[in-house]
Parts: sequence; structure tokens; C-alpha cells
Amino acid sequence: MKTSTRVLLLFISLLLLPVAEGRAAETIAPVPGMVTMVDLGARSCIPCKMMAPILEELEKEYQGKAAIIFIDVWQNEDEGKRFAVSMIPTQIFFDRSGKEVYRHTGFLEKQAIVDRIETMLEQK
Repeated sequence: MKTSTRVLLLFISLLLLPVAEGRAAETIAPVPGMVTMVDLGARSCIPCKMMAPILEELEKEYQGKAAIIFIDVWQNEDEGKRFAVSMIPTQIFFDRSGKEVYRHTGFLEKQAIVDRIETMLEQK
């Protein structure tokens, strides 16, 4: 494949990625029937960048048990409005029925997230 074709395909995929992310987030957050943590931030926000590796770890650790979702509200402004986000990062925790049970603004340590998720998982 020619370099110019690769560059064009990369450019197109970068243009479409935020649209796909926004649509996916709209349909899956919160995940029905599953404890869900939604982190609303931006990839270029410093506290959000600090949260990124924590979210990646949690996503692996809780796979199949709880959903960990990141939404970039700078790329998906409608999602920020949908979740009434005024500052980033904002973490919102939803129970299995999709009801918001806790909201935090700012950096949140991994152990605090784990404690919250574990408590929610124990509730029936």
C-alpha cells in the first residue's frame, strides 16, 4: 500500500473515531445489568492522563464483573452534557439497574475506585 494511501486512511479513521466513540458511549453507558464506572475527561487533560493507566488496569481486573468506561468529553461534547459534567475528570458510578449512586470530580485513586466497585458488587 502506498504511503499516501496509508496517510489518507489514517486521517479518515482519526476523523471518524470521535464519532464512533460518542455513539458507543451513548448506547453502553451505563451498561445494563452491570455495575458501571464512567470516567468523563479528555485525553489531553493532565489529571485525566494520570487516570488513564488506572482505568486500563481496572478494565482488565473487572472484565465480566464491572464496566469501566472512558468518555472524552472534548471530542464528545454531547456526552458531557448528557452526564451534566462541569469539571473533568468526573467519575460516575452506576449500580446494576443503571441508577447513579456516586459522583466524584477530580483525580481518584485506584484504591478508592476499587473500594467503591467492590461495595457495589456486594450489593444485590
